[in-house]
Amino acid sequence: KEQITITNDQNRLSPDDIERMVNDAEKFKEEDEKIKAQVEAKNGLESFAYSLKAQLGDQEKLGGKVSEEEKAKMEEAIKVATDFVDNNPNASVEEFDAAKKELESIVQPIISKLYPEGAGQQGGEQGGEQGGEQGGEEKDEL
Repeated sequence: KEQITITNDQNRLSPDDIERMVNDAEKFKEEDEKIKAQVEAKNGLESFAYSLKAQLGDQEKLGGKVSEEEKAKMEEAIKVATDFVDNNPNASVEEFDAAKKELESIVQPIISKLYPEGAGQQGGEQGGEQGGEQGGEEKDEL
């Protein structure tokens, strides 16, 4: 009687290799989460700034409702924010959040004058301090 033995040794990961890969994944998990938070903070600032810029350019929306002085002030704040993103791609989450809060602090009072009953309803994320604070909080949870 002949006996055939089949082995699965070729081109397979050994238990040691699998264990090492799992340990590496766990080791880098925290770093990956930090990078993810950083990218989300950067994207939040960038999207807020470009959304405002688009609305300022639209004469039927925000652009047609603010004075030239207010528009210039908002455009300068948007430029500062977008320059920050361009010049500091590896900034920390705290730095991106601080830049976004600074932009909001300049833009929010202007928008609040336009939409006193629900600041930010027209502009999506400009909720900030008054009437639309959930907009900013939801963005942080993405």
